[in-house]
Amino acid sequence: MDGAQTPTKVKTSVDAGVGVITLSDPSTLNAAGLDLMAELTAAFNDLAYGDKARAIVITGEGRGFCSGANLSGGGGARATDPSAGPNQALLKTFNPFVSAVRKSPKPLVAAVNGVAAGVGVSLALACDLAVAAESAYFLLAFRRIGLVPDGGATWMLPRLVGKARAMELMLLGEKLPAKTAADWGLINKCVPDAELMDAAMQYARALADGPASLGLTRNLVWDSLDAAWGEQLEAEAYAQGDAQRTADAREGVTAFVEKRPAKFTGR
Repeated sequence: MDGAQTPTKVKTSVDAGVGVITLSDPSTLNAAGLDLMAELTAAFNDLAYGDKARAIVITGEGRGFCSGANLSGGGGARATDPSAGPNQALLKTFNPFVSAVRKSPKPLVAAVNGVAAGVGVSLALACDLAVAAESAYFLLAFRRIGLVPDGGATWMLPRLVGKARAMELMLLGEKLPAKTAADWGLINKCVPDAELMDAAMQYARALADGPASLGLTRNLVWDSLDAAWGEQLEAEAYAQGDAQRTADAREGVTAFVEKRPAKFTGR
């Protein structure tokens, strides 16, 4: 007898080179339990390292993008643990995932619908471009449960909005509306709710139609946040060498000489 099929908590689709990953557990506002994270990791790896997509959009189903770790349903990342040492769910699941997103060979766009809380904030900010609906907001309310921000939030926030605003968001734990997030430079754009996916897909299609060098570019920018001047110059030189060996670079130069738009293939 066949057993009941386990409901999926992550959905994927691909259209014209754009892969869309949708967190699909709307009853929890897409809380990031370990089960959802396992599916999310598999979906990301498939699109980032496969040939189906050249750009990736991450969004949420229903009223939320991601409400943070699942405190009541086996999330594990925030459970009280009397044993000494680091949080194992972070070390084994959440940290490897956000690190993998940071080093993605393909560019990513976050389409933030509704609440992005806790590790959901980290997930959105780990993408290269972020669009949020007007009704969306960002929330790092770890103070309310006696814990600390994680998923890379304490690294990303100060670099994006400066120390003062990062401290405000993390120490006071108040909601940051999407419009203010855009004004602060935390995200790229705030749009009416009905226009969210169109705006995100506009970004993603521009990335998917671009050359393979966009993946190299996004990694250079991420790495620059930790690199010294000399190290970054050297990294640019190596990346430029890699880019020059792509078919897209050959096509780009040929198209320039022939005075026509380039037709990139992502190779």
